[in-house]
Amino acid sequence: MENQLQNKPRILCLHGFRTSAEILKKLVGKWPETVLGNLDLVFLDAPFPAQGKSDVEGLFDPPYYEWFQSNQDFTEYINFEECLAYIEDYMLKHGPFDGLFGFSQGAILAAALPGMQAQGVALTKVPKIKFVIIISGAKFGGSMLGSPKLAANAFSPPIPCPSLHFIGETDFMKQEGTALLESFVDPVVIHHSEDHTVPRLDEKAQETVLQFVQKI
Repeated sequence: MENQLQNKPRILCLHGFRTSAEILKKLVGKWPETVLGNLDLVFLDAPFPAQGKSDVEGLFDPPYYEWFQSNQDFTEYINFEECLAYIEDYMLKHGPFDGLFGFSQGAILAAALPGMQAQGVALTKVPKIKFVIIISGAKFGGSMLGSPKLAANAFSPPIPCPSLHFIGETDFMKQEGTALLESFVDPVVIHHSEDHTVPRLDEKAQETVLQFVQKI
């Protein structure tokens, strides 16, 4: 079993805004064993307790966390450097990790980290991120979000690391997630009919995920 696990990509999973590692684990748990059995997923709570009401209150139990904070129009960021240091520290203690998996706020982070790592402004003490899986993501410096200083050049040039993107038909971040694709050299995309969530995987999506995992 241990040898088998060593062959699976080890993936650090970053949850959404004002949710938790446990909540993301439950959402991803809807995926079939044919997919989950090929991944070694590690779920991490963000460093900061939620500073306001969570959208998942009543659906999932607290506590809820957030990765970093910003002002209302997303032009100024707070605790961003602390967040990066926290993630790197966890990767050093519990890694090595092959890739990142992010949903919502976690996906915004996961999308930017390979570029920031390549530029030497984040994750400088850990091995290179080999791939990212992005669900309901967006781009720092895009139409919706300003950019923290450290992430200002995260997407220039476009990121060559393999990326798998999930884009929901009724997700309020659909436009942002679609625009993000231009920032990756050869993105693989799964379109689904759900909203801002980790979608269930139909047969075609399962096949795409497994092919992506085999490729990496």
